[in-house]
Amino acid sequence: MVDLESEVPPLPPRYRFRDLLLGDQGWQNDDRVQVEFYMNENTFKERLKLFFIKNQRSSLRIRLFNFSLKLLSCLLYIIRVLLENPSQGNEWSHIFWVNRSLPLWGLQVSVALISLFETILLGYLSYKGNIWEQILRIPFILEIINAVPFIISIFWPSLRNLFVPVFLNCWLAKHALENMINDLHRAIQRTQSAMFNQVLILISTLLCLIFTCICGIQHLERIGKKLNLFDSLYFCIVTFSTVGFGDVTPETWSSKLFVVAMICVALVVLPIQFEQLAYLWMERQKSGGNYSRHRAQTEKHVVLCVSSLKIDLLMDFLNEFYAHPRLQDYYVVILCPTEMDVQVRRVLQIPMWSQRVIYLQGSALKDQDLLRAKMDDAEACFILSSRCEVDRTSSDHQTILRAWAVKDFAPNCPLYVQILKPENKFHIKFADHVVCEEEFKYAMLALNCICPATSTLITLLVHTSRGQEGQQSPEQWQKMYGRCSGNEVYHIVLEESTFFAEYEGKSFTYASFHAHKKFGVCLIGVRREDNKNILLNPGPRCIMNATDICFYINITKEENSAFKNQDQQKKSNVSRSFYHGPSRLPVHSIIASMGTVAIDLQDTSCRSTSGPTLSLPTEGSKEIRRPSIAPVLEVADTSSIQTCDLLSDQSEDETTPDEETSSNLEYAKGYPPYSPYIGSSPTFCHLLHEKVPFCCLRLDKSCQHNYYEDAKAYGFKNKLIIVAAETAGNGLYNFIVPLRAYYRPKKELNPIVLLLDNPLDDLLRCGVTFAANMVVVDKESTMSAEEDYMADAKTIVNVQTLFRLFSSLSIITELTHPANMRFMQFRAKDCYSLALSKLEKKEREKGSNLAFMFRLPFAAGRVFSISMLDTLLYQSFVKDYMISITRLLLGLDTTPGSGFLCSMKITEDDLWIRTYARLYQKLCSSTGDVPIGIYRTESQKLTTSESQISISVEEWEDTKDCKEQGHHRSNHRNSTSSDQSDHPLLRRKSMQWARRLSRKGPKHSGKTAEKITQQRLNLYRRSERQELAELVNNRMKHLGLSTAGYDEMNDHQSTLSYILINPSPDTRLELNDVVYLIRPDPLAYLPNSEPSRKNSICNTTGQDSREETQL
Repeated sequence: MVDLESEVPPLPPRYRFRDLLLGDQGWQNDDRVQVEFYMNENTFKERLKLFFIKNQRSSLRIRLFNFSLKLLSCLLYIIRVLLENPSQGNEWSHIFWVNRSLPLWGLQVSVALISLFETILLGYLSYKGNIWEQILRIPFILEIINAVPFIISIFWPSLRNLFVPVFLNCWLAKHALENMINDLHRAIQRTQSAMFNQVLILISTLLCLIFTCICGIQHLERIGKKLNLFDSLYFCIVTFSTVGFGDVTPETWSSKLFVVAMICVALVVLPIQFEQLAYLWMERQKSGGNYSRHRAQTEKHVVLCVSSLKIDLLMDFLNEFYAHPRLQDYYVVILCPTEMDVQVRRVLQIPMWSQRVIYLQGSALKDQDLLRAKMDDAEACFILSSRCEVDRTSSDHQTILRAWAVKDFAPNCPLYVQILKPENKFHIKFADHVVCEEEFKYAMLALNCICPATSTLITLLVHTSRGQEGQQSPEQWQKMYGRCSGNEVYHIVLEESTFFAEYEGKSFTYASFHAHKKFGVCLIGVRREDNKNILLNPGPRCIMNATDICFYINITKEENSAFKNQDQQKKSNVSRSFYHGPSRLPVHSIIASMGTVAIDLQDTSCRSTSGPTLSLPTEGSKEIRRPSIAPVLEVADTSSIQTCDLLSDQSEDETTPDEETSSNLEYAKGYPPYSPYIGSSPTFCHLLHEKVPFCCLRLDKSCQHNYYEDAKAYGFKNKLIIVAAETAGNGLYNFIVPLRAYYRPKKELNPIVLLLDNPLDDLLRCGVTFAANMVVVDKESTMSAEEDYMADAKTIVNVQTLFRLFSSLSIITELTHPANMRFMQFRAKDCYSLALSKLEKKEREKGSNLAFMFRLPFAAGRVFSISMLDTLLYQSFVKDYMISITRLLLGLDTTPGSGFLCSMKITEDDLWIRTYARLYQKLCSSTGDVPIGIYRTESQKLTTSESQISISVEEWEDTKDCKEQGHHRSNHRNSTSSDQSDHPLLRRKSMQWARRLSRKGPKHSGKTAEKITQQRLNLYRRSERQELAELVNNRMKHLGLSTAGYDEMNDHQSTLSYILINPSPDTRLELNDVVYLIRPDPLAYLPNSEPSRKNSICNTTGQDSREETQL
């Protein structure tokens, strides 16, 4: 402590005032040195350079002053010519001497002095060590020629009338103008000015050439025709325009030589300028130029950011975006880093799009390009991923960076982002709307296994259509299917609605049924004023409020609808149904008289989630009165609502006690303990009590826990669902969860087999012969191809192979391009498919967005393209709720109190209901379900395909005539025929050859030859189907598998299936119809305190008696 104090210097004895002025003298003996930086800028030359050159604004002022001086000198030359009296005679002295007044001489001398001084000063400041470089510059030489003679004439007065070519200052003015524009662009920070500069240079060059030619001809003709400036201007214009009238021509050889020189200069200079201008114009056409700030502030626009723009993507976006009336005045600015494709350029030249679509070549990662697109003023920004990349993760990374860049540049611009991998979603959580492709893809594939054609249902709902597709077709199913495809999801506030205003204070199911009965609209969900979550079918306990937002399915929104009463409908003979069957019933006949109904109170107790059982009334009730259905109550009777324990399973009631015990030990209900990626929605589902060892997950290999090596040995009670994928990605989580959802009964849970490679042996081992569905996921490794549409080639061929080997197998797949759906289950000579192809072309020519909808695989839900869901992102700009509703329907999100999508099948016992409206009432009054559509399958009487024909040699001639007659009587759909029936002559030649071959051979080996001949004939008689069946049987025997479950795989092409979304109330139900239902959430009926296991299990007998309507 003492040492530290001794090191502190003592204070000075006194602090004087001069120390304050002069500083502390104690520091003068210090070793520190004061350093001053940027001393080079303090010199006089650097200060001048800063003022004249470096500083943008002061340099701009100097350039403007220099430009004004040059224009003034040219103007003084014109004044001198106009004031001069033309002298008589043809002496050469008139060329070298002119008449110049003293005031004019003084002005020209002043201008020359200032110009020369400025030129010398700028040359000194820009000097870099080479003096000749400064002297031999053309601007410096022109300045010397125009200024030095005037300065000499100050000291030599006799030279005051010496001719000086002052008109050459126009070229110096052009040079000053170029420098001035460059400084101007630097000052206002404008970088995209190359086109403007080039146009300005071209115009100024042309003006300088004309002005030089005018002044030169006028001066040289002083010894000739004495032309004035106007005549010289006329001559130059006629000459440079290549017209050449010949009325004004130069006379002297000097003027003729001058004209030749000027034409040579013009032929050299102007083409160079035009070439540069054309090059810049082409480059600007490629890059797209700018979207002006004035247009951005006065007009609305959206920005579309993509990695590469293909014609299909562009047309899907434009057709869907401009399908909404309120978006007709919007502009679309496309920001893409690649050059515009030829097809895209051709489309954007169409007047309909050229006035509304602006293409900019640039990157979303550059602020300059975002400024060109005026991103900060945009109404929205759509960022789409490139799904044709081999590395989809890398494509997502690019999308994420684009989203970050746009958010950083324009924080208030709404973002609509498409992502491919679910694990990358959390990086763009800030976006307003996000669509993850793999989430939706796997969820739709899974629901297709439970509810057939769910992918088709979702695709039709998210597309904009007027329901006019197929209305000119002679096929009845195409008219119904096309008409119902126009249904979309709309929203309206209840108190502002004509559809739903009268149901305020009523239950949701009551409002849904009566709105459908009265107006034909299907109410599917609501959103409370105090809650942002959408509730699909909240159930009969939900009471409608005036401020509720109602979501409904209809052909058009209520604002575009006109309402007519029944009298007006009868007078105009307008039918509310488009079903023209012979047994169609009027709407008022769907509800029976209340006096004949024995009403059962609404039952919302525990029920089988596999689908309601709509049983036929008993025989005794039939004898007394005709069948009818209980009405839907305005407010649910809470006394009749019995709750059930969600942890139990209604399907357990139908099992034996031993089965129930084993089932309870195996399964439990809860949330998955682990999430495969951040951002996945927790879903309540069936779980195993204990985690299965990893070794037991291999189906084809035994382990210490089990000895099974194929699916048949496991003895599964339910049919398998096989997923053929390239890799086991995180997206499979969204495939498994809907199939294991808590509302699915345990007895209906299908085993799921993941097949990472699909050779024939692995297919047979995993149980493809008795599988319920085979799901083929598009291969990512083939998505990048030289030809875009070839990205689906491997998937299409694999599915076709499966179809030919196992034709009765239900195969579900997804493709990258919708146009490739026509190759699914392809038949080269199927005339009905050709007819559908022609129908598709006609619909596309009419401008339909759903031209592919009539393809049989798509209509049946066997195939879909994930690119169809791009429209979901586009629609969310107008309908911000569409993504949420779609996620709820697919089970990707679970909201407490919101229902789920399921289905029920119409059996013979349900046909007594007769119409869709009666079914609607039955479901709303009994289970609280809301139907939204029908999946219908019809028989199609087609001839046997070419792969199935097998004609014996002996029977061929007898059956030939019958087949020819039957061919003429067949319908245009019954067109699939074989090569053998199409070419009977070839068939006869082949049989004759077979007979001759059988007769050949030595006589002593007759039995051997006969045996060989019989084998040949047997091989010839076999059809392709029989060969494939024998191949599969042989492989199964070789692998030690039982062939008992394998049949001849009958072809299922004799049926066609399609969807009717929100059909008319009087649509007749048919056998095997599958009805899409939105079922209330069972969690909504749980009491606050969990009941005991004994009280929570519902009695099956009592439940059935309540669900059936006793009439």
